Amino acid sequence: MRLTLRQLQIFEAVAHGGSTTAGARAAALSQSAASAALAELEHLLGARVFDRIGKRLALNDNGRALLPMARAALESARAIEERFADGASDRLDLRLAASTTIGNYVLPALLADFRATAPHARFDVQIGNTLDVVTLVSAFAVDLGLIEGPCHAPELRVLPWIDDELVIVASPRHELARAAQQGRLGVRALRDAPWLLREPGSGTREAVEHALLPHLHALKPDLTLGSSEAIKNAVARGMGIACLSRSVVDDLVAAKRLVVLATTLPRLMRRYALVHHERKRLSAGLERFVAHCRAVCA
Repeated sequence: MRLTLRQLQIFEAVAHGGSTTAGARAAALSQSAASAALAELEHLLGARVFDRIGKRLALNDNGRALLPMARAALESARAIEERFADGASDRLDLRLAASTTIGNYVLPALLADFRATAPHARFDVQIGNTLDVVTLVSAFAVDLGLIEGPCHAPELRVLPWIDDELVIVASPRHELARAAQQGRLGVRALRDAPWLLREPGSGTREAVEHALLPHLHALKPDLTLGSSEAIKNAVARGMGIACLSRSVVDDLVAAKRLVVLATTLPRLMRRYALVHHERKRLSAGLERFVAHCRAVCA
């Protein structure tokens, strides 16, 4: 086999940086050496993997197909090195991606507790919506994803994790908050209300629609915002109502800036999940972190 891991490493670096200069810098090579390695890779494959656009290199269809396979091969090589390195258990280096509610409200405590048992562990954490996390895991750009919405990527393995309660909130001054003091709000009042929603692709948005649409049949989005933190503060200002994780709103409910509306709807729940690529080889350190997540939140 003439294809080498070094060639794949350079290919990944160039794909990330967009040029052989950037790829050479990331791979600690000269620009000429990186160009030669990339040319040899394309020769061995019998196909171009980049489109040349001036001084920039953009992945073509061959390159986009190769990138996740290259990352998988490099991951396997790193896993072998970790498995047989001296003192490997003391040198955990995990790349994680979390959707926003988990990243802001659940993950910090998880990492702190894990660091107490593995003080030399390092974490590189990216936070985005559920679609962003699934995309990163699918591309082998991170080791593990922590998501709050459904996963629709068949190449990922989904590990059900913990339950999260969704609650409908409003400002205490909102007319629905006053109406709820007289009795539970029915479907019509909720359906006609101005809703503040997360953006499409958000796990919270999909979970809210999954929980509410069977009962309300339609939601009237008055405002779309890219974070649950922004939504709860806008709701506290009286701009509408929202359905958010209880963990997100507990602070403003305690401060009496938000109230949880009593409704005739059943209790609204969703389940968080851990996801990794089905071809991802879980290192001992990653397996230890997954076990920690499931044990702490059991």
